[in-house]
Amino acid sequence: MKEYTLKDLINLFLSKLFTIITVSLVFGVAAFCVAYWALPRMYSSHLSMYVQSYTAGIDVSDSELRGSVSTSKQLLNTYIEVLKDDAVMADVGEQLLKNFKEDGLKECFTMTEDGKVSASSLRSCIKITAVTDTTALTVSVTTRNAEVSAAVCNYLSRVAQKYLDKAVGVGSISYIANARIYETPVSPNIPKITLLGAAIGLILIMLEILVIDFFDNSIKSSQEITEKYEKAILGEIQSIGGGVGDKKSKKKKNTDRSRNLLTDKNIPFNVTESYKSIRTNIIFSLSTQKKKVFAVSSANPGEGKSTTAANIAIAFAQMENRVLLIDGDMRKPVQHKVFKVSNIDGLSTLISKMSTVEDAVKRNVLPNLDVLPAGTCPPNPSELLASEQFAELVDKLAVHYDYVIIDTPPVNVVSDAIVLRDVIGGILFVLRYGSTTFDDLDEAMKKVEIAEANTIGFILNDVKLEHRGGYYARDKYSYYKYGYSNGYGYRRKTDENNKKAID
Repeated sequence: MKEYTLKDLINLFLSKLFTIITVSLVFGVAAFCVAYWALPRMYSSHLSMYVQSYTAGIDVSDSELRGSVSTSKQLLNTYIEVLKDDAVMADVGEQLLKNFKEDGLKECFTMTEDGKVSASSLRSCIKITAVTDTTALTVSVTTRNAEVSAAVCNYLSRVAQKYLDKAVGVGSISYIANARIYETPVSPNIPKITLLGAAIGLILIMLEILVIDFFDNSIKSSQEITEKYEKAILGEIQSIGGGVGDKKSKKKKNTDRSRNLLTDKNIPFNVTESYKSIRTNIIFSLSTQKKKVFAVSSANPGEGKSTTAANIAIAFAQMENRVLLIDGDMRKPVQHKVFKVSNIDGLSTLISKMSTVEDAVKRNVLPNLDVLPAGTCPPNPSELLASEQFAELVDKLAVHYDYVIIDTPPVNVVSDAIVLRDVIGGILFVLRYGSTTFDDLDEAMKKVEIAEANTIGFILNDVKLEHRGGYYARDKYSYYKYGYSNGYGYRRKTDENNKKAID
């Protein structure tokens, strides 16, 4: 179970600050629209009435007056109940029918079948309260019509004495002035409703973010990877091609042109430095290995391992090492598109002895860098990579290079990378930040462990910094996964089709 500190929560919410603000504003605007256009305007009026338990005009002593006031306070609750009686409501309703049109009253009250104002609906609009420590009653009426609200107050005050005499027979009730008509609506309170809507949106989106993050099993911590698998994180690569909200870069993500190389002019300085750091870490990791041959793979498709492999090869070549990059992903070849070379002759034809090294290896695609593309897609890629011919080919080629890098298919999809264990010094795993899950990596590491293959370490790819909090976002190469379905991308291509594949 995940545990959160205050700092974790702050970082999490800061990373989603734009989303939080947007959702809060949307809810606030929605609440404003509902309050302004959908909710009815309500108008209120009020009137104060004063209760006396003695008869005016009769001389009384001070003690008798105080007793009268005390008695008046005790009568208040009784008076309130009397004024809410159905008979009183019916009388007020009749007065309303005499002075207002029925259509106007229908907007404020429920009408009975015989065309009278419903006593219950009229009573629901009236609020009668006793003023603390006084003998006064406050009558407040709220309806959709300002004139009707004032009229109900006035009618109620006029019939009050009649019904109090009939029901109680003690005391009197009076008022000073008629209720006023207030044209300013008391509800809806648009600013309050707007703020309440924004607050609800804020709470809901924060809860959603917290719930999603709680159940999110994607990799977001270098430390957790190191502690769990006891393997080093060789580097983190920030997303190339734009920051958060870069729509142009997002549209280009699903095209081959989006595979930015270290040789491109738009590569950020920190990305270049990340690859240099990764290059140094790989050199140290391979220092104990006899073979300077390693594979670059991933747990699943779409994690950027081909672009990462190409850039690692470039980084080594820039250090004036002779480097060979082999596209071992014969199901979904990419490197010939990345470096814009022919894929007619390549690894598959070279292993099958259908072409020569001179024809298959593309020399000096960049200074000190040669590329061996995948070649025509064969029906048995795993068997070719596991064959003695491939092992002999790699040993033969490795003599002429300082480093040989093999781009291999995802481990959880096919076993191509695993069968290379005797040919390579180790496997370098590329993980996509926020996309690759620990379950995915567990599955891949189990396969590596069973095969007794060596894992050099991990690279966190496509790290897109949103805020200093340390949470990141990612994009998926969704097209890549398709190539591994429907027969794992087996397709026989003619020479003419292969020529069209050259960018």
